[in-house]
Amino acid sequence: MAPLIGLIVSLLGFRLMGWLGLEYMNDWVISLRFAVAVMFLLTASAHWGKRRAELVAMVPPRLGQPAAWVTLTGWLEIAGAVGIMIPVMSEAASTGLALMLLAMFPANVYAARNRLTLDGRTVTPLVPRTVLQVVFLAAVLAAGWLPPGALA
Repeated sequence: MAPLIGLIVSLLGFRLMGWLGLEYMNDWVISLRFAVAVMFLLTASAHWGKRRAELVAMVPPRLGQPAAWVTLTGWLEIAGAVGIMIPVMSEAASTGLALMLLAMFPANVYAARNRLTLDGRTVTPLVPRTVLQVVFLAAVLAAGWLPPGALA
């Protein structure tokens, strides 16, 4: 739930900056790009923090090398977060982040089916997690593919 909260709160915060006079942020698409970046930087931080062991446990065993996958996806999240904020890279970064969300979804399925924990709590059940994943996909794709001003 923290990534969703981070996405929403930062989106509103960036829009507030725009309304208060920071002209660059006075656009829903630009603000969404930065909010998506905040969300992915937040989730990437877990890849090396106290939640790392729980993320490693979420990697389906058939993939092997779970710690390497967690490290790789953490770096990809950081790269995507940076890329989506750069206008000439936003479409490519958005596409990469969307593909990564899809590729990582089996880990969410595995975690839900095996009732694993994240931050000491059982992970979100599969149906709500699937809905959340669709929200994240929509935000990522809108941020990268919509031109500034499209959500005016």
